[in-house]
Amino acid sequence: MAMTLITTNTESGDATSSFTSGIDSTYKLYIFKCINMNPATDGQVFKFNGSIDGGSNYNVTKTSTCFQAHHTEADITSLAYDTGNDLAQSTDFQFISTSIGSGADESCSGTLWLFNPSNTTYVKHFYSRFNSYHNDNASYDSFFGGYFNTTDNIDAIQFKFASGNMDGVIKMYGVG
Repeated sequence: MAMTLITTNTESGDATSSFTSGIDSTYKLYIFKCINMNPATDGQVFKFNGSIDGGSNYNVTKTSTCFQAHHTEADITSLAYDTGNDLAQSTDFQFISTSIGSGADESCSGTLWLFNPSNTTYVKHFYSRFNSYHNDNASYDSFFGGYFNTTDNIDAIQFKFASGNMDGVIKMYGVG
């Protein structure tokens, strides 16, 4: 299966990064590559949500789960299920990173997979894997997975930090 680049959003001091076209029935898998996403405000989480109305509202109900591994500069490591980042039938934006520092050497990069967003029979599954430099001088490897609980088509995706603006690049690919 080949990946086809559909669009690239390059953010520089922007509050959100929205993909409001190109998510349709052409592909059954869409991949978003987020590269060096850096918040303007220290200690912010990176997150996303879907839309069923072309991006007028980003409030699709979802259920998700999370686990994370981390390694600090003091050589402390852990691997744990993170119940605090789970969503249960919530319209909130889904976290896909830990709290990221705003320094030039602090950012997150990762991938979000969205499966069959135009299907009008089943819910839409997603999962992500992001590595981030936490604002407490640790590297986090975060895994999130879940589903949008709707049979409507997901036709837009928006990324943002919990607060403030961001820099970085997000590429959307279709696979098929």
